[in-house]
Amino acid sequence: MTLLLFQEVLDTLNVTEGLTSPELVEEIRLWELIQKGGLTMLVLFLLFSFSVYVFVERINILRKAKQEPGTLLNKVKEAVLAGDVNRAKVACDQHQTPMAKMLISGLSHIGSSLKNIEAAIENVGRLEIYKLEKNISVLGTISGAAPMIGFFGTVIGMIKAFIAISQNEGSVSPKLLSSGIYEAMITTAGGLFVGILAYVAYNYLVRQVSDVVHNMEVTTIEFIDLLQRPN
Repeated sequence: MTLLLFQEVLDTLNVTEGLTSPELVEEIRLWELIQKGGLTMLVLFLLFSFSVYVFVERINILRKAKQEPGTLLNKVKEAVLAGDVNRAKVACDQHQTPMAKMLISGLSHIGSSLKNIEAAIENVGRLEIYKLEKNISVLGTISGAAPMIGFFGTVIGMIKAFIAISQNEGSVSPKLLSSGIYEAMITTAGGLFVGILAYVAYNYLVRQVSDVVHNMEVTTIEFIDLLQRPN
């Protein structure tokens, strides 16, 4: 919406400049508009591309991690109660989710004390949570850095505009100032656009990780309760 608004403003400016010669009114494409943002827009584009990559990659990982844990846990309970630990391990191997890896660790330590089993499960759980959170913090950094980079580009653009004024005595045409003004406006919009998207993506992924961690905790509690049942 912001870029469309800028396009309308630029169309108005073009018409104003071309009042004396309408045939010279130049149509400015959106991509050309972005290019006028200069090097700052290139940096913002790279940040945007990386943000999209991280978001899509993490979403795929989290979807796999959020596979229904109840079905797996029921299979493990059934096998453990039947005294068939190997069957329980095979069921976990077929899922390969964080919950499954935690259960495999617990099953591998059956025969040890409950304290040792809990410690083994927690160690695997911490490692799996670290894997789930990989690169998510980068989105948080981008959400804060992108607007600042955009504002930096705004300052650069205004400096260019004032340099153009200082180097030309007398009246200064809007066309002469357009390069600096374009850069100032576009980089601000670009920085806010990238920052807002990264902020939304970051919070969404954090929420998804929290859901997976909750499932891991519930699975751990139910598994330990299973082992505490009298034979």
